[in-house]
Amino acid sequence: MFVAAVDRQLNPRASSCQAWAMQGIDCSELELGACKLASMNAVVGSSEPTQPGGGAVGSTPEPPRIEVLGLIAGNRSLPLMLARQARAAGVKRLVAVGFEGETEPGLADLVDELVWVRVGQLERMIRALRDRGVRWCVMAGQIAPKRLYEVRPDLRALTVLMRLKERNAHSIFGAVIEELRKDGIEVMEAVPWLRPLMKGPGYCLGPAPTPEQRSDIAFGFRMAREVARLEIGQMVVVKQGTVLAVEAFEGTDRCLLRAGELAGPEGGAVAVKVAKEGHDMRFDIPCVGPGTLETCARAGVAVFAFEAGRSLVLEEEACRELARRHKISFLTVDPASEPLERSGRPFERVEGSC
Repeated sequence: MFVAAVDRQLNPRASSCQAWAMQGIDCSELELGACKLASMNAVVGSSEPTQPGGGAVGSTPEPPRIEVLGLIAGNRSLPLMLARQARAAGVKRLVAVGFEGETEPGLADLVDELVWVRVGQLERMIRALRDRGVRWCVMAGQIAPKRLYEVRPDLRALTVLMRLKERNAHSIFGAVIEELRKDGIEVMEAVPWLRPLMKGPGYCLGPAPTPEQRSDIAFGFRMAREVARLEIGQMVVVKQGTVLAVEAFEGTDRCLLRAGELAGPEGGAVAVKVAKEGHDMRFDIPCVGPGTLETCARAGVAVFAFEAGRSLVLEEEACRELARRHKISFLTVDPASEPLERSGRPFERVEGSC
């Protein structure tokens, strides 16, 4: 471990290559160079693959130099933002697969080719990428939860689903990634291209939270971490030390609205969103944006806190205006702050930062 630490200090490029090697990416093929073969083999040979980018801001290496990048695009604005960021980082050719009724048609203007498939057409999706020379791809955006029960899977997708003992996002998308790998396509984290959108400790828009709200943030963070560990969801909504709602299959917006109904006519609930330990950022990057704040305003939620270094903020200027207009505290939570039991106020960096 000491030798590895010294090597990272003396050769940061090699350290970056090690991080990409953890995802099964050969740095020499990406023309990053200067990656020590022995170090890379040691990482690839590990029985516990690690996902770079899942921790603090700055832990993910710079975007690799890839000539052709595949994009499996879900709904909302994240796929469009990723396409813009990848272009700005020098990706020469972008091949996207979009899902009918989910993906924004405007994505076609930002990529070289957009192939449409239905949710569940796994073989067609993989073939679309493979036949166009894609070896590396990323996933961005969501699929509406209800679609998972409306899907008509093709034979390949049906075979994958029948092998799964548990059917949650982690198991389903993990299996899809394995199917892509069988056809020579590696799924990478999109985080390196989206790093400017990921906010660190101390980030806050809108009014500063009150001491009572800070206490609820601490309580909610602890509850949300446990809910995420159990793979139920990533968010809880609390008020005065009581859990009002837990996000499950319905998603963030419906959970917020349900909590708003339970918070009483005066509102004032506090929402906390996290990523679970070991969260696989290849297929699920927690995102917040204007839609989140608009739903908070409708539900009377006063605070929306999300984990520092593990959540993307989409359309920041629109978020800033919405937080100001509706007087919603929109801020990051730093898990590295003081322990809950010792101070009772673990997120001191938040105070006064708005």
